[in-house]
Parts: sequence; structure tokens; C-alpha cells
Amino acid sequence: MAHDAAAPSHLPACHCPAAIAWRRDFPAGAGLVGARDVMLALGGLFLAAFLAATLVPAQSEAVLLGMILGATHPVWLLLAVATLGNVLGSVVNWVLGRFLFRFSGRRWFPVSQAQIGRAAGWYGRWGYWSLLGAWLPVVGDPLTLVAGMLREPFWRFALLVTLAKGGRYLALAALAAGRG
Repeated sequence: MAHDAAAPSHLPACHCPAAIAWRRDFPAGAGLVGARDVMLALGGLFLAAFLAATLVPAQSEAVLLGMILGATHPVWLLLAVATLGNVLGSVVNWVLGRFLFRFSGRRWFPVSQAQIGRAAGWYGRWGYWSLLGAWLPVVGDPLTLVAGMLREPFWRFALLVTLAKGGRYLALAALAAGRG
């Protein structure tokens, strides 16, 4: 069996598209410093995207755009990390809505009654399709909370939110490519 030069000799070579892209974008000789820098940058992007999707005010688009324009990481990897972080942040909102909504009147609860009312109205009008607006400012994060409150099945929630948030990041990357 042939072995890949970048893989340890006891492991078989992998010729799947993702492995080929990884080897092209991160050569074996990059060293630990390069790997550490990559992990710190990607971890920062993940954290920005995660926080931006929770009810904590944060901005992930600026971080992603800066990293895309910096051209130090493959765009496919940046999109995957940002989407994963953003979707997992929305899952936190869904869980809050599903299990902690009974505390919504408390001062520490991260969403106001007005935001919940606006999102519930949107959700009442459009149903689960409203989750395609989860990327929108102001109403998007409360929508994911309301989805949990209304016991939206997790599989449908995750699918629609991933499409919405991944699509937003893909559109941002396309805009950046047009300017680059």
C-alpha cells in the first residue's frame, strides 16, 4: 500500500478530497509554530462566531472577513469553522429556550420580553421556516431561543440554522472574493 509523505509511515495514505486539500494548504514541514498559529487563529474565529450566535453581543463577520482577506488560511476551512461555531452558539440558545425559559422574567435572562415577543411573532407567522432568518441581526438570535421554547425538533432546527448561517458566511466569502 502506498504511503503519503505527510502521514506517519504506519498509516495508510488517504486520497479523499478533504485530505488532499489539507495537505496542500498545510504542508508537513510547517512546524509546530505554524500549527500553533493556525489553531489560535481558527480558535479565535470559532469563539467569535460562537459568541455572535449566542445572546452575547459579538461580531463574527468582521473576524471572518479579515481572515479571508488576509489569505493566510484556506477559505473552505474558515467557512467551516465559522459555521460550526455559529451553529453551536445557536444550539445554546435553543437549549436555553427549551429548558430555561421559565426564568425569562428574571433580570439576568439574556433576552428581553420585547425581543422574545418579536421573535415569537415572526415564528408564529412563518413557522419553522423562520429559522432561515437565524442569521439576521436583532431577530435572529431570539428566533433560535423561541425555537427551543416552542420545542422545534432539534434535527430540523440544526438543519435550517446550518443552512442559514453557512449561507450567510458563504455570501460574505463570495463578496470578499469579488473585492480581492
